[in-house]
This record gives sequence, C-alpha cells and structure tokens, in this order.
Amino acid sequence: MTIPSARASRTAHAGEATGRSDGRLPAESVLQFTGVGKTFRDGTEALGDVSFGVRRGEFVSIVGPSGCGKSTLLRMASGLSAPSKGRILSSYSSLGYVFQDATLLPWRTVEKNIELPLLLSEVPKEARAERVRKAIDLVGLNGFEKHYPRTLSGGMAMRTSLARALTLDPDLFLFDEPFGSLDAITRERLNEELLHIYRGQGFTGVFVTHSIPEAVYLSSRVVVMCGRPGCVVAEFAVPFEYPRTLDVQYSTEFADLSRQVSESLREVYQ
Repeated sequence: MTIPSARASRTAHAGEATGRSDGRLPAESVLQFTGVGKTFRDGTEALGDVSFGVRRGEFVSIVGPSGCGKSTLLRMASGLSAPSKGRILSSYSSLGYVFQDATLLPWRTVEKNIELPLLLSEVPKEARAERVRKAIDLVGLNGFEKHYPRTLSGGMAMRTSLARALTLDPDLFLFDEPFGSLDAITRERLNEELLHIYRGQGFTGVFVTHSIPEAVYLSSRVVVMCGRPGCVVAEFAVPFEYPRTLDVQYSTEFADLSRQVSESLREVYQ
C-alpha cells in the first residue's frame, strides 16, 4: 500500500487523524511521537505513553510482546488511526505501507497489482508502465509480471506488495511484520533484498518485527516496547555500517547486541 501525500508536514493530535498545528519536528526528523496513547472504544488501553522520534534516513525497528501496540503505532503514523492522547508529528511527501499480509487483489496480475496505486493517483499510462517496470526490477520479479497471486509463493507475494509500495517513491516506509509468515530462508533473502533497496532508494524506514536478529540486522536503531499498555522501555543504537551482508550476524558484536535486546525484552515479560 502506498499513500501519496502533498503535505509538507502533518500533526495528529488526540481525537483527530490529521491536521495542522504550530508544533515542529526536531531538525532532521521525519516522525515524532510525544506522549502518545491509544484507548479503543471497548476500553482496551493499547498504548500508554509513547515518546520517540525517527530521523531522516534512519531504519528503526520496533520489537515487543504481542499486543503491545506496535501495529497501532504504525497505523497512527500513517493517519489511518488517531491517538487518544499525545501528539504525532510527521514530515513526508509520500508514505509506503507494507502489511503482514500481502493484500493482493486476486483478479489482478502481478504487474496490475503493482500498478494499482499509480492508477488511483491518475498517473499517465506511459509513466505508470515505466514505474512498474522499475519496481519489478528492484524486487526481482522479472518473468512473473503476468502471474496471478494464487500462483505465487509467499515470498513472491510479499515482493509484489513491496514493489507496489515502491511505485510512488515513498520517503517514509512503514513495515508491519512483512516477513513474519515466511520460512527462514525466504525471510533471510528478503532481508538482504530490503537492505539493498533501502540503501538504493534512501527512504526512512520503521519496521515492526518479533525477530530480534532481524531487527538488529536491518536497523540503525532498535526500539523495545513493554506489554499492554505499550510504552518504550529501551532503545539500542546499531553500530554496524551499511551496506551489510549476512556475515555480520555471525560476529561477536552482533551476538552481544542481540543478547542485550533480548534481555530487555525478558525484563518486560517478568
């Protein structure tokens, strides 16, 4: 899913999905949560008091127990949901959103699914074709353009979803456990491909995952959340320079950092 936006900045307050205010983002920030909470109509308090920011060009992963509000944070960042309290400031020209499920339309081919956000945005036909071709090249789907979703593996379906989100060249990308249902080998391969795209496209990324190694491998920073109501309990800077290869996962430094993140999560469960 790609959400085009002509806004230079956006502020979401408690009780409203979008709007403008005099609030300002810190320098070089794309996204800022300040005292954000979310209580649903049935009384469930999903988020308590969340405050952290994402700088331009960062790739930030969020880890935490199931039900701690990770996905809710992404929905509020995108404007699909409003906070019950606090404020969300963001600045982007186009937003990409990749969900846990590929959410492909079964009656459209791979290339027609990828084309959809461009069609809805009324991009001219020739420009659509060029952007779709470029996105297909980026995710390695050449030769599968005319295939339908039912014929795709889980990895190919997720590649299609990623390509669809890439078509409008988002500068902020939200990922909600996109590889969680895939087998280990496919997930590892897609992690490598995502890092390659990230370095090539230069977007800012926020990635929700339950996998600590995945979070450390992909990210420049890892944010750890506690259980419901969700709040931030720790943040870890990831020292490994980009570009990264899978070999970094076998280093002592990678193991040490993964252990620290794991320990902070274990404290949440106690």
